[in-house]
Amino acid sequence: MMPSASPPSTAASPRILLWLVAVGFFMQTLDGTIVNTALPAMATSLGESPLRMQAVVVAYMLTMASLIPASGWLADRFGTQRVFFWAIVLFTAGSAACAMATDLDELILARILQGAGAAMLLPVGRLVILQHFPREQLLPAMSFVAIPGLIGPLIGPTLGGWLVESASWHWIFLINLPVGLVGALATTRFMPNIRRADTGRFDLAGYAMLVLAMVALSLALDGLGGLGWASALVVLLMIAGMAALTAYWLHALRHPAPIFPTALFAISSYRVGVLGNLFARIGSGAMPYLLPLLLQLAMDFSPAEAGMLLLPVTLASIGAKRAVPDIIHRHGYRRVLIVNTLLLGVIVASFALMAPDQPLWLRTTHLALFGAVSSTQFTAMNTVTLKDLDTELAASGNSLFSMVQMLGLSLGITCASALLHAFNSWFGPGLASAASAGQLPAFRAAFVAIGLMTVGAAAVFWQLKDDRPVQG
Repeated sequence: MMPSASPPSTAASPRILLWLVAVGFFMQTLDGTIVNTALPAMATSLGESPLRMQAVVVAYMLTMASLIPASGWLADRFGTQRVFFWAIVLFTAGSAACAMATDLDELILARILQGAGAAMLLPVGRLVILQHFPREQLLPAMSFVAIPGLIGPLIGPTLGGWLVESASWHWIFLINLPVGLVGALATTRFMPNIRRADTGRFDLAGYAMLVLAMVALSLALDGLGGLGWASALVVLLMIAGMAALTAYWLHALRHPAPIFPTALFAISSYRVGVLGNLFARIGSGAMPYLLPLLLQLAMDFSPAEAGMLLLPVTLASIGAKRAVPDIIHRHGYRRVLIVNTLLLGVIVASFALMAPDQPLWLRTTHLALFGAVSSTQFTAMNTVTLKDLDTELAASGNSLFSMVQMLGLSLGITCASALLHAFNSWFGPGLASAASAGQLPAFRAAFVAIGLMTVGAAAVFWQLKDDRPVQG
C-alpha cells in the first residue's frame, strides 16, 4: 500500500521542505564539529585524559547507530512530521543536559540522550526527500540539502574554539537550544506527516540482535583503545558481536517482516553502496577527531587557532558540492568512486607529513583538498546507495543506510583512538602529558594506517556496474 500523508497546516513547496530537512543536518553537524574541537579543553575541565574523551563522541554516534534501525518503522507508524518533531525535542533536551554535566559520566549520559534525538533527524529527513522527489531529481536534491548542512562544520570549529577560550565549553551545547526551537516550530508548520496504513509489528528480536552486535564490536575496539580491559574480554566482545550479527542474518531470512529485509541486498547498487560506505567512513570518520587533537596536542595550537585552521575543509566541501553531479553524470558512479576513494586514502595518509613549521598556505591547501575530495566521496556514496530503492523498501533501506553511516563514523573514532594508544606506546610518552612535537610520530603512524584502510574501500566500489545517473 502506498504511503499516505497528512498535510501540514501550511502547504510547503519542495524548496521549503529541503531547507527544513537541512535544519536537522545543521544541528547534527554543528554539534559534532564543536565537540571535536573542544575535547582537549573539556578534558582539562573534567580532569580527564584527552583521549579518554573519545567516549563523549562515541556515545553520541553509537546511540544514533543503535536507534536508527527503529526510525523507519517509527516514521511509517507515527508519521514523519511527528517523529521529526520529537527528534528535535530530544536533541535539544540532551544539549541542555550536556551543558549541565559536572563529570564525564554525566556528560556521556547526556550525550546518549542527545544521540537518541539525532538518530531520527537524518533518516526521517532523508525519507521525506525520497518520498517527495522523483528519481531523476534525487541527486540535485541530495546535494542541495547537504550544502546548508555544511554550515554547521563551517562555523563549528571556529565558534567552538572561541567559546572555549572566551566563556566555557558548556556553551557549545547551549547554542543548540535556539536552533532546536526554530526547527521544532518549522516542523509543525511545514513538514508533511507521511505514514503507512499497513505498518506491521516491530521486529524487536531482530532489533535486539543488531544493537548487541554494534555495541559489542564498538566496546571491543574501545577496549583496544586504552581502556585497560583484559585481552580475553576484548576477544569475547568481538565474538559476541559477530555471533549477534550472524544470528540477525539468519533471523531476517525466516522472519516475515524483519527490520532490514534481505531483499535490500538483492539490489546491487544498494549492497555495494552500504558496504562501501561502512569501510570508507571508518577511515574518513576518524579525521574530524584526529585533526583537532593533532593541532592542539602535538602542535600546541589553541582551540580557536585549531578551529580556524579547519575552516578550509568545510569551505572546500561546500564549493565541491555543486560540481559533483556534473562529474558523476560525465564519468559514472563506478569510476568516480574508485578513483576518489583512492585519492581520499592518499590524502588522509599524507597528513602524516604535517609539521609545526609548515607555511600557512601549504597547510590550508592541504586541508582544502581533503575537504573537496571528502565532499565528492560522500555525495557520490550517498546517492549511489539510495538511487535504486523502490517505495516498498525506501524506509527500511534508508534506515539501514543511516545506521551504517553512524556506525562507520563511530568505528572510525574508536579505531583512531586505538591506533593512537598503540603507536604512542611504541614511539613516545603518553598523550595525557603536555603538548609536544614529540607526540607527532604516533599521529603520523595513525594517519598512514587510516589512509591505507580508506584505500582498501576502493575494492568494494570496484563491484559497481558502470552506469550513469538519469539526466533530469
